[in-house]
Order: sequence, then structure tokens, then C-alpha cells
Amino acid sequence: MKEALLYEKLDDKKVKCLVCNHNCLINEAKRGICAVRENRDGVLYSLVYGKAIALHVDPIEKKPFFNFHPGSRAFSLATIGCNFSCLNCQNAEISQFPKHKGEIAGEEVLPEEIVSKAIKQDCSSISYTYTEPTVFFEYAYDTARIARTKGLKNTFVTNGFMSSKCLEMIAPYLDAANVDLKSFTEQFYKKFCGGRLNPVLDNLKQLKKLGIWVEVTTLIIPTLNDSSEELKKIAEFIVSLGPETPWHVTAFYPAYKMTDLPGTSPELLHKARKIGIDAGLLYVYSGNIPGDEGENTYCSKCGKLVIRRFGFKVIEYNIENSCCNFCNNKIDGVGI
Repeated sequence: MKEALLYEKLDDKKVKCLVCNHNCLINEAKRGICAVRENRDGVLYSLVYGKAIALHVDPIEKKPFFNFHPGSRAFSLATIGCNFSCLNCQNAEISQFPKHKGEIAGEEVLPEEIVSKAIKQDCSSISYTYTEPTVFFEYAYDTARIARTKGLKNTFVTNGFMSSKCLEMIAPYLDAANVDLKSFTEQFYKKFCGGRLNPVLDNLKQLKKLGIWVEVTTLIIPTLNDSSEELKKIAEFIVSLGPETPWHVTAFYPAYKMTDLPGTSPELLHKARKIGIDAGLLYVYSGNIPGDEGENTYCSKCGKLVIRRFGFKVIEYNIENSCCNFCNNKIDGVGI
């Protein structure tokens, strides 16, 4: 256990958690919505500090980051728990574990050891991913600070629902964030995720202002968030962040409590990708369809292919000194 970094002590041994936008009011001996932050005698504790449920080496493209150190290796870290309850969660067995089981699971691996493992396995970065890094913030924060001293980058794969205080604290150590923008309606967030849209939009704006590299992912779910009108609104919002911001439009596969809908067709992903490009985005990628042309990066000036991918593997690279080999146009990103 580790005392939480962001909370407020209240009367009657109650506490208010300030790590995300739920701002849970937690009575003594109770937990917040994420089920991994508990009030014990008027003190809020993280129950998952140092308790890794997943440790893997991944291609950075799997996160997905396509314009951030392409072709590099990321050391991925997760604990159990999430502050959302998405009905389609691909990682529900770990993200929702403490809500369903009431237990805390994980292998004890402290921040120093995480960094050491990442270095030994030739990783360029540590990615806080699979579940939601906000709910294991203390663990991520301590690991990120050590990682920075060792020359490693830090990335969050997140639902973007962290509090502004949380974002301000991690910002000096955070190099990139891939934020799920799940829909552009409050109704979707409330019904299917147990969250709200506006805090996510606000955090996307703030991430950009802080100079953190941002990529956005939208899982396209047939009949729920796939209308041309909604996709256009998402694309236009991302353009407002900066047209260089990559947008990943990703195929849905039935999972968890959402098994009654069909998977996303390639045609639907192609439609979404075209909407993004027509809106003015320079880098729009299709995901979960290996071999699709939308996996590649194209020069925004001459249109030629500068990074060819298959799945999560880079198989052709036509960039030198961050510029297109064909026309010398700058390719946006970090470590390109």
C-alpha cells in the first residue's frame, strides 16, 4: 500500500480522491469507483502500488504510437483496476478484476526494478497501459521519474479522464499520451463507459499545451459511434488540437459485455479514415486490420509512403533527419 498523492481529508474520516474527474467521495473502509484506492482510517491509499498485473515488451506501434519513436520497443506496465467500466473492454479480466472480485492481484515489482527490466530488454520507453494509468498514478509517477533519469521515455495509454492536478504532476516526466476519444457524445460516455466526454476533451487540449506528444484513438463500434456526422465532429476536434495530431481509427471486435454487435468492417474504417483526411488531419491510421494501407505513414506534402507497416512491424522507412526522403518535407512526430 502507498498513501495517495492526490486527495483531500474531510470530516468524519471521509476523503475526496482528486486523481481523476470522478472526484470520488470515499467513506472510511470504502473504495473509489476504480476499486483500487481505499480509505483506511481517514487516509487514502493506493492498493496497487508495486503490484504489476502485466509486464510485457511491445512494439511502440502496439500502443498505438505511430509518430513517436517508430520501430522502437516499449516496456509495458499495468496494474488491475480502471476508473471506467467500458462494456466492450478488451482487457476486462484485469481492468474490472477488483470490482468483480473485490481482491487485489499482482506481482510485486517496484519502480526501480521496472526501469531496470526495461533497460535490460533494450526498450526506449516505458508505457503505462492495458488498464488505466491514472488509477495506479503513484506507481506510474515514481517509475516515470526514475525512468527519466535513466534516459527512458514515458508514455500513457489512457482514457484521458485524469484530473488537471494529476496531469500537471506527471507532465514533466510524460513524453507522449495516446488518448481514447471513444465518442463525441455525453450519452455514449455515460451509457457505455461510466464516464463523461468534456473532461477528456479538456485534457486533450491541456496535453497539447503542455508540449506532450498526443495521438488519439477511436474504436469504431458499428451503430454506436460510426455515423459520418459523429466521426466528422471527432476529426474536426482533433484538427483543432493541431492537424499534425495522429488519429487512429480502430476496428472493434465483440468482447466482454458487448458481444451482440458485429465487428467493424474494413469499409467502415476506410470511411472514417477518409473523413479524417478530408477534415484536414495529416496522419490518419486504420487499426486492427493488418496489411491495410491505413497502417502506413505518408508524407503530408508529396503523398509518398515514408513508413510502411504490417501489423505492428515497421518494414520500410523512408525518413532521414525527420524529413521525407522524397521531398525533404518535415514529418511530424518525436524520434522520427
